[in-house]
Amino acid sequence: MKNSSRTYLIPEKDIKKAWLLIDAKDKILGRLACKVATVLMGKNKVIYSPHQDTGDEVIVINASKIKITGNKKASKEYKRYTAYPGGLHLETLEVKMKKNPGHVIRHAVKGMLPKSKLGAKLLKKLKVYADENHPHKAQNPKPITV
Repeated sequence: MKNSSRTYLIPEKDIKKAWLLIDAKDKILGRLACKVATVLMGKNKVIYSPHQDTGDEVIVINASKIKITGNKKASKEYKRYTAYPGGLHLETLEVKMKKNPGHVIRHAVKGMLPKSKLGAKLLKKLKVYADENHPHKAQNPKPITV
């Protein structure tokens, strides 16, 4: 008797990759990050397979104009450690948004991607820009709504 639940492996040459443009203006951070992660993984496609890169390239513009709900601007902290004694650096979301708004979106999306080599590969397909200008006009990105 044959096992009908076999994993379908689509050849790399048959995977069609598109460039998609997402405007983050007045979008909530978590909901935006969830949609971006879904598109990067390819879960919005019929050919999705969890062990393959079937997702599209994503360009996020207007990262500095995202909405943050609740009291997260003052209370949410980003930590990094330099590996030296006393080297813990804490920054609130408000400070991080002023310095580098793209990092906030990239960090949120990274947390929603697989924690593996595939997740690192998927994160490289995300381009985030603080304003409307981006250098990917030649790829003719298709705007999508979130």
